[in-house]
Amino acid sequence: MKGFTDIQIQINNLDRYSIRRAILLALNSILPQLKGELLDIGCGKMPYRKYILENSEVGNYIGLDIESALVYDNDTKPDFTWNGITMPFENSSFDCAFGTEVLEHCPEPEIVLKEVYRVLKPGGVFFFTVPFLWNLHEVPHDEYRYTPFSLQRHLSNSGFSEINIKATGGWHASMAQMLGLWVRRSSMPSNKRKILSNVLMPIIKYLIKIDRPSEVVFKEGQMITGLYGLVKK
Repeated sequence: MKGFTDIQIQINNLDRYSIRRAILLALNSILPQLKGELLDIGCGKMPYRKYILENSEVGNYIGLDIESALVYDNDTKPDFTWNGITMPFENSSFDCAFGTEVLEHCPEPEIVLKEVYRVLKPGGVFFFTVPFLWNLHEVPHDEYRYTPFSLQRHLSNSGFSEINIKATGGWHASMAQMLGLWVRRSSMPSNKRKILSNVLMPIIKYLIKIDRPSEVVFKEGQMITGLYGLVKK
């Protein structure tokens, strides 16, 4: 889908380009482990559905969203909705699960994670991403910004093993992301926004180019843009 899997940096997407690019790179790194029946948690308009079906061994893609979810696209509806307590599926129904930028909206994340664990088949995997450096959004349903340590605890408490959490970006990407968010989303006159966006675009491109998220170590003083992970039941 344009803007999610076909990503080109432009003046009007300086706020989103860095994180969308990072999520796609993270997804590409785990695509070989997605297969069979896939459950998309908090699916929204399912922007990665076509891409996953065309580039993995997933044969059936099921979208699930909360009953009170925001409507992003009137033409795209979830296959199932749920009440946030119990997903409408039998135990061990899915080979894999997928959830991008959704866990930060869950008031009780372990309720959701335990349900994901329940509906996964033994050996099934769950891929997720969460923001760390991002503006308030979907207010008041913006609940958390996770550290890798809190995510590790929640996932472990929910039954998952082989927990592998990585950063979507380090210091350079963090600066690029903040510049993009500032110039596109903060309050300023439109003519000023246009001028500053043109000035900052090459700087943002450069910062993203030199960022090395694979080298990020979760240590004192480290800055991150967000996190992604793959865990196993």
